[in-house]
Amino acid sequence: MTTIKNLAESHCEPIQPDAKGLIIPTVESYLSQMDGWEAPLNYKSLYKTFRFKNYLQTVHFVNAVTWIAQQEDHHPRLCFDYNTCKVELSTHVIKGLSQNDFILAAKIDALFD
Repeated sequence: MTTIKNLAESHCEPIQPDAKGLIIPTVESYLSQMDGWEAPLNYKSLYKTFRFKNYLQTVHFVNAVTWIAQQEDHHPRLCFDYNTCKVELSTHVIKGLSQNDFILAAKIDALFD
């Protein structure tokens, strides 16, 4: 069984346009291991809102996520304001969730370990 710790140590792989998204039981299994991450009912994306004490901490987080995303060549949607940042992940080429989304989510969560 792939654990979130294994995913945090993995790297994103290129996704081919004809690839299939993760099946719902796999998504649910990953989500059950992750604190605070959610998926809408259509399982096309993954999101979490992070909260901080102030704007500077929020911006530092955004910068760290940006650096990780660039290293993994998998880029999330980031929406932030004074003390929150919502991270949304999906694999656009397949219009759904891939293992890459969970790898990046695990790496983002690892920022707090």
